[in-house]
Amino acid sequence: MSHFFNKTSEEVLDELKVTKDGLLSSDVEERREQYGYNELVEGKRKTGIQVFFEQFKDFLVIILIAAAIISAFLGKFESTIVILAVIILNAILGTVQHLKAEQSLNSLKELSSPAARVLRDGQRMDIPSRELLVGDILLLDAGDLVSADGRIIENHSLQINESSLTGESLSVEKEIDPIPEEDVPIGDKTNMVFSGSFVTYGRGAAVVTNTGMNTEIGKIANLLESAKEKKTPLQESLDQFGKKLAIIIIAIAVLIFALDLIRGNELAESFMFAVALAVAAIPEALGSIVTIVLAFGTQKMAKQNAIIRKLHAVESLGSISVICSDKTGTLTQNKMTVQKVYVNHGMKNHDELDLENQTEKRLLLTSLLCNDSEKNGEKEIGDPTELALVSLGEHYQLNELSVRKECPREGELPFDSDRKMMSTVNRYEGRHLLFIKGAFDALLSRVNKIETSEGIAEITDSDRQEIESVNKEFSRSGLRVLGFAYKEVEEGRTIEYEDENDLTFIGLIAMMDPPREESAGAVAACIDAGIKPVMITGDHKITASAIAKQIGILKDESEAVEGAQIEKWSDEELQERVAGISVYARVSPEHKIRIVRAWQEKGNVVAMTGDGVNDGPALKQADTGIAMGITGTEVAKEASSMVLTDDNFSTIVKAIANGRSIYANIQNSIRFLLAGNMGGVLAVLYASLLALPVPFAAVHLLFINLLTDSLPAIAIGLEPHNKNIMKQAPRDTNTPLLNKSFAKRVTVEGIIIAVATLIAFHIGLSTGDAMIASTMAFATLCLARLFHGFNSRSKQSLFKIGVFSNKYVWYAVIIGFILLHLVLLIPPFMRVFEVAPLNAAQFGTIYIMSLVPLVVIQLYRLIFVK
Repeated sequence: MSHFFNKTSEEVLDELKVTKDGLLSSDVEERREQYGYNELVEGKRKTGIQVFFEQFKDFLVIILIAAAIISAFLGKFESTIVILAVIILNAILGTVQHLKAEQSLNSLKELSSPAARVLRDGQRMDIPSRELLVGDILLLDAGDLVSADGRIIENHSLQINESSLTGESLSVEKEIDPIPEEDVPIGDKTNMVFSGSFVTYGRGAAVVTNTGMNTEIGKIANLLESAKEKKTPLQESLDQFGKKLAIIIIAIAVLIFALDLIRGNELAESFMFAVALAVAAIPEALGSIVTIVLAFGTQKMAKQNAIIRKLHAVESLGSISVICSDKTGTLTQNKMTVQKVYVNHGMKNHDELDLENQTEKRLLLTSLLCNDSEKNGEKEIGDPTELALVSLGEHYQLNELSVRKECPREGELPFDSDRKMMSTVNRYEGRHLLFIKGAFDALLSRVNKIETSEGIAEITDSDRQEIESVNKEFSRSGLRVLGFAYKEVEEGRTIEYEDENDLTFIGLIAMMDPPREESAGAVAACIDAGIKPVMITGDHKITASAIAKQIGILKDESEAVEGAQIEKWSDEELQERVAGISVYARVSPEHKIRIVRAWQEKGNVVAMTGDGVNDGPALKQADTGIAMGITGTEVAKEASSMVLTDDNFSTIVKAIANGRSIYANIQNSIRFLLAGNMGGVLAVLYASLLALPVPFAAVHLLFINLLTDSLPAIAIGLEPHNKNIMKQAPRDTNTPLLNKSFAKRVTVEGIIIAVATLIAFHIGLSTGDAMIASTMAFATLCLARLFHGFNSRSKQSLFKIGVFSNKYVWYAVIIGFILLHLVLLIPPFMRVFEVAPLNAAQFGTIYIMSLVPLVVIQLYRLIFVK
């Protein structure tokens, strides 16, 4: 495709077969057929039904379905109904989450302005932006949103804010001349306009060169389609764990089934035994409990200004080892602010001016008079640089409108990119003065005098060297520098460009988009937590490096690179260098995705923060995409996993602490479930190997797993987090959920629960009634698992973490206790759940044996665990 920015405006018009009067009405339909509508086309998406059925592909779910079918075949319909109900509920939850998460392209569509002003047949007209065509002449004025990509053919001091595409907060001064270079980033294509940007100053016209999916926003839409959403570490761990668990279950069930057949048991009875074992081993409610605990975590985080859009992203926060952060609006205030002033041969902070000094007062007044921006309450109108000068005047109780009324403007020379200056003629203290502001290099060459507190004098070489030295110092600090000067002119005469010579220099004002006050503390907290903060921005390298140094991201200049350098590196080279780079400047959306992938290839869990359209693909590619809620575009929010409602970088640190805590709590919940299930499995194995009656009916185990276990598991997930959790390194995602330490603890706790259950079972068998033995085993296992909820809150003793510090565990145990006794005491429930009536002594045995695991484990921790 042609590089329109390399060509003159006339050449572009010729290539597109259009004149400055715009398209002819007779050509519109033909071009519509050729180029289509100016809108983003959404790729083919899965239907809700497809997403729903995909939820059943999980190996653990398949095993449960098989268990449900076998239960139904054997007439155990209660078991079948309960298992299927849980599976379907989980599938519905998964489907809803998936469909909510896929709305990025709808937001991109809404980004286009609803109307565009064009020339057609030489006549100005407003048309819906979706009807824009390649070749249309797009008319632009201050305040307009740009509806398509185009080549500028007419320019009157046009300035456009492209921050949503480039991440650069300053407006771009547009030009009309061709750009000779071939490879030019978006931010430097100064003779082009882009869809999704907006005009902040001046006016102009552009011929539309690209519409719809061919625009820069369209390319980003394609990137959003191709960027793959990653499973979180917990999802991957649970998947791996589920497969291992299912294999173990199948092996044990087959073994027991074979043993029963060898002993001469009936086929149906052997099948039932195998089903009971499978039900005992599989934590049917695991998926639901993890989802519920994560949901509670999201509610807590929402109160702390972090909105979680994708439920499973909560736990991946705790594994984050790299945060790739946008600069503008994320680490900075997204607002140009005056930092330093040079006047009277001295540098001052912005709040140190002395308005009793005439030179310093004249500098401030010049910045307000040679200025077209204004503030009206919270509403700001104009260029960010000029608004920074208005804010400086506010600091000294000088209102820009009042100053301009006292010193009325009688002439002006607007800013243009060739002169890099703006001039106004104002009546000032009985004289007519030409006030000039402009780029340092353009202004200093036109100066022949300098004003200081000692009066006006000829400017010397020494003065020039001092001013140049100050400018370099400002520039090295990432500050944008404006120079100010003036001269007296004749009253009533129309000023011309030649009048911008022989000027009297007043001073320099340096400004920048400063860091947020809390950014440095948040960066330091990340480093303490073993997290690498990285700045990725479309801004210039000098500015980005200056901000990064202030907040602690950048230690050495060698750690900063530009997008042009990344372009030359292969993915392998980038992966080798990525660990040594802390700042990326002048980057494109493609660069951001490559950077995120490079970190991921090195085994890191990556968070990406951003607010612009250009951040969308990288936010989706990252393990955790974090969008800004106030300054963020809808595209960024929809592509993200989390949205910060206060745009505060420090909120990310709180979110990571919560993520780490939630993962630890979920791990404790899983350990609680598995230890209890192991107790049941060991009891079944014991009975099978000794040819004893089945200790549990399948419906007993389902009652435990789905009712009395679920509430304690959820309550454990709500455990308050450890205050020292951010002093630990990020969790290694390569460490499996079922590691040796985890397995050892589950096994020991499961054995203790099984022993207590089997003692009650044998006491029941001594009565000669297998149903009483089964009922006592069921009740003991149920209560022992309930009480084990207290053990599972932490690795430490209850007395160290606080017996009553988690009230939810107490509620869960009490509710479970009541539910069990409804089953044990009310006849209709007794029949459904296949339990026998018990006497007081048998109830006493159940209570004593169910407390044994709690007492034994707590005594061990009190003595041996510090």
